[in-house]
Amino acid sequence: MNPKGRGGSNRPELAGYLAGSATSSPPYEVGMFESDGLQLYYEVHGQGPRVLVFMHGILLDANLNRRLAVDLAALGNRVILIDLPGHGLSDKPKRAAFHRMDTYARHVVVLLDHLGIDKAVVGGVSLGGNVSLLVAAQNPERVQGLVIEMPVLEWALPAAAATFIPMLLAVHFARPVVSRLAAIFRRLPRTGNGPIDSVMNTLSNDPTETAAVLHGILAGPIAPTVDQRAHMDVPALVIGHRVDHVHPFHDAEQLAHRLPQGQLLEANSMLELRVHPERLTAEINQLLDRAWASPRLAGRKAG
Repeated sequence: MNPKGRGGSNRPELAGYLAGSATSSPPYEVGMFESDGLQLYYEVHGQGPRVLVFMHGILLDANLNRRLAVDLAALGNRVILIDLPGHGLSDKPKRAAFHRMDTYARHVVVLLDHLGIDKAVVGGVSLGGNVSLLVAAQNPERVQGLVIEMPVLEWALPAAAATFIPMLLAVHFARPVVSRLAAIFRRLPRTGNGPIDSVMNTLSNDPTETAAVLHGILAGPIAPTVDQRAHMDVPALVIGHRVDHVHPFHDAEQLAHRLPQGQLLEANSMLELRVHPERLTAEINQLLDRAWASPRLAGRKAG
């Protein structure tokens, strides 16, 4: 593994970031790329033309999905993980304008350009799923398919506001307490379990940076319009579950129904893909089979 990667970053923390990773298989490539003046972290697992870009949830990072990336790479796919601005090893600007979801979507296209990839299946969990939908709305010619886990759409808005607005108020008005807690978590050793380490990294964040992310997400658009979704005519897998109100199963049902090639897959819980991933990983791989077998897209460059 080359900690500099194609992005040419000399950040020494890249090597430490992957030490004790959730898997014994390191990424094929890690690096940084520049987008709108920000340095953003990415990692690539596997090689070949079947490309999936998969994104983390809000305030989390690439650690969350590294097990999935390694498993799919072993099945012949090239999986790219990215830390969106304000997350993981990417720059953490303290202005909310940097953290709108539609802005995040533009960074994904810049990453594809950086890696020389014409088309990719794009997906993610929660925030990452919504960003993927915005990529498909803004740049449909770059999207080969969609994998959307736990979308946050119309039915989720009251619960999302009830969850994130108190968090925003807490990091604003209890900043000294949050800062002391973050300092403690920064000193704790990581566990080697990707999802747990992702949460620990979240709790290590500076509260000003966290506030900027939450403010930007709440201020900007969270998803394409219903009409835009109806025109996303690519193979699409929508994964939902029936456990929490921030990710209501009805949102997943409605999204799968409105996407022309949408397929709904019910997860047993929000943790299934991280704790017992075999069934869902196999379904995602089948989606990739369908996306890359599409005759009308045959011959497209994928890096």
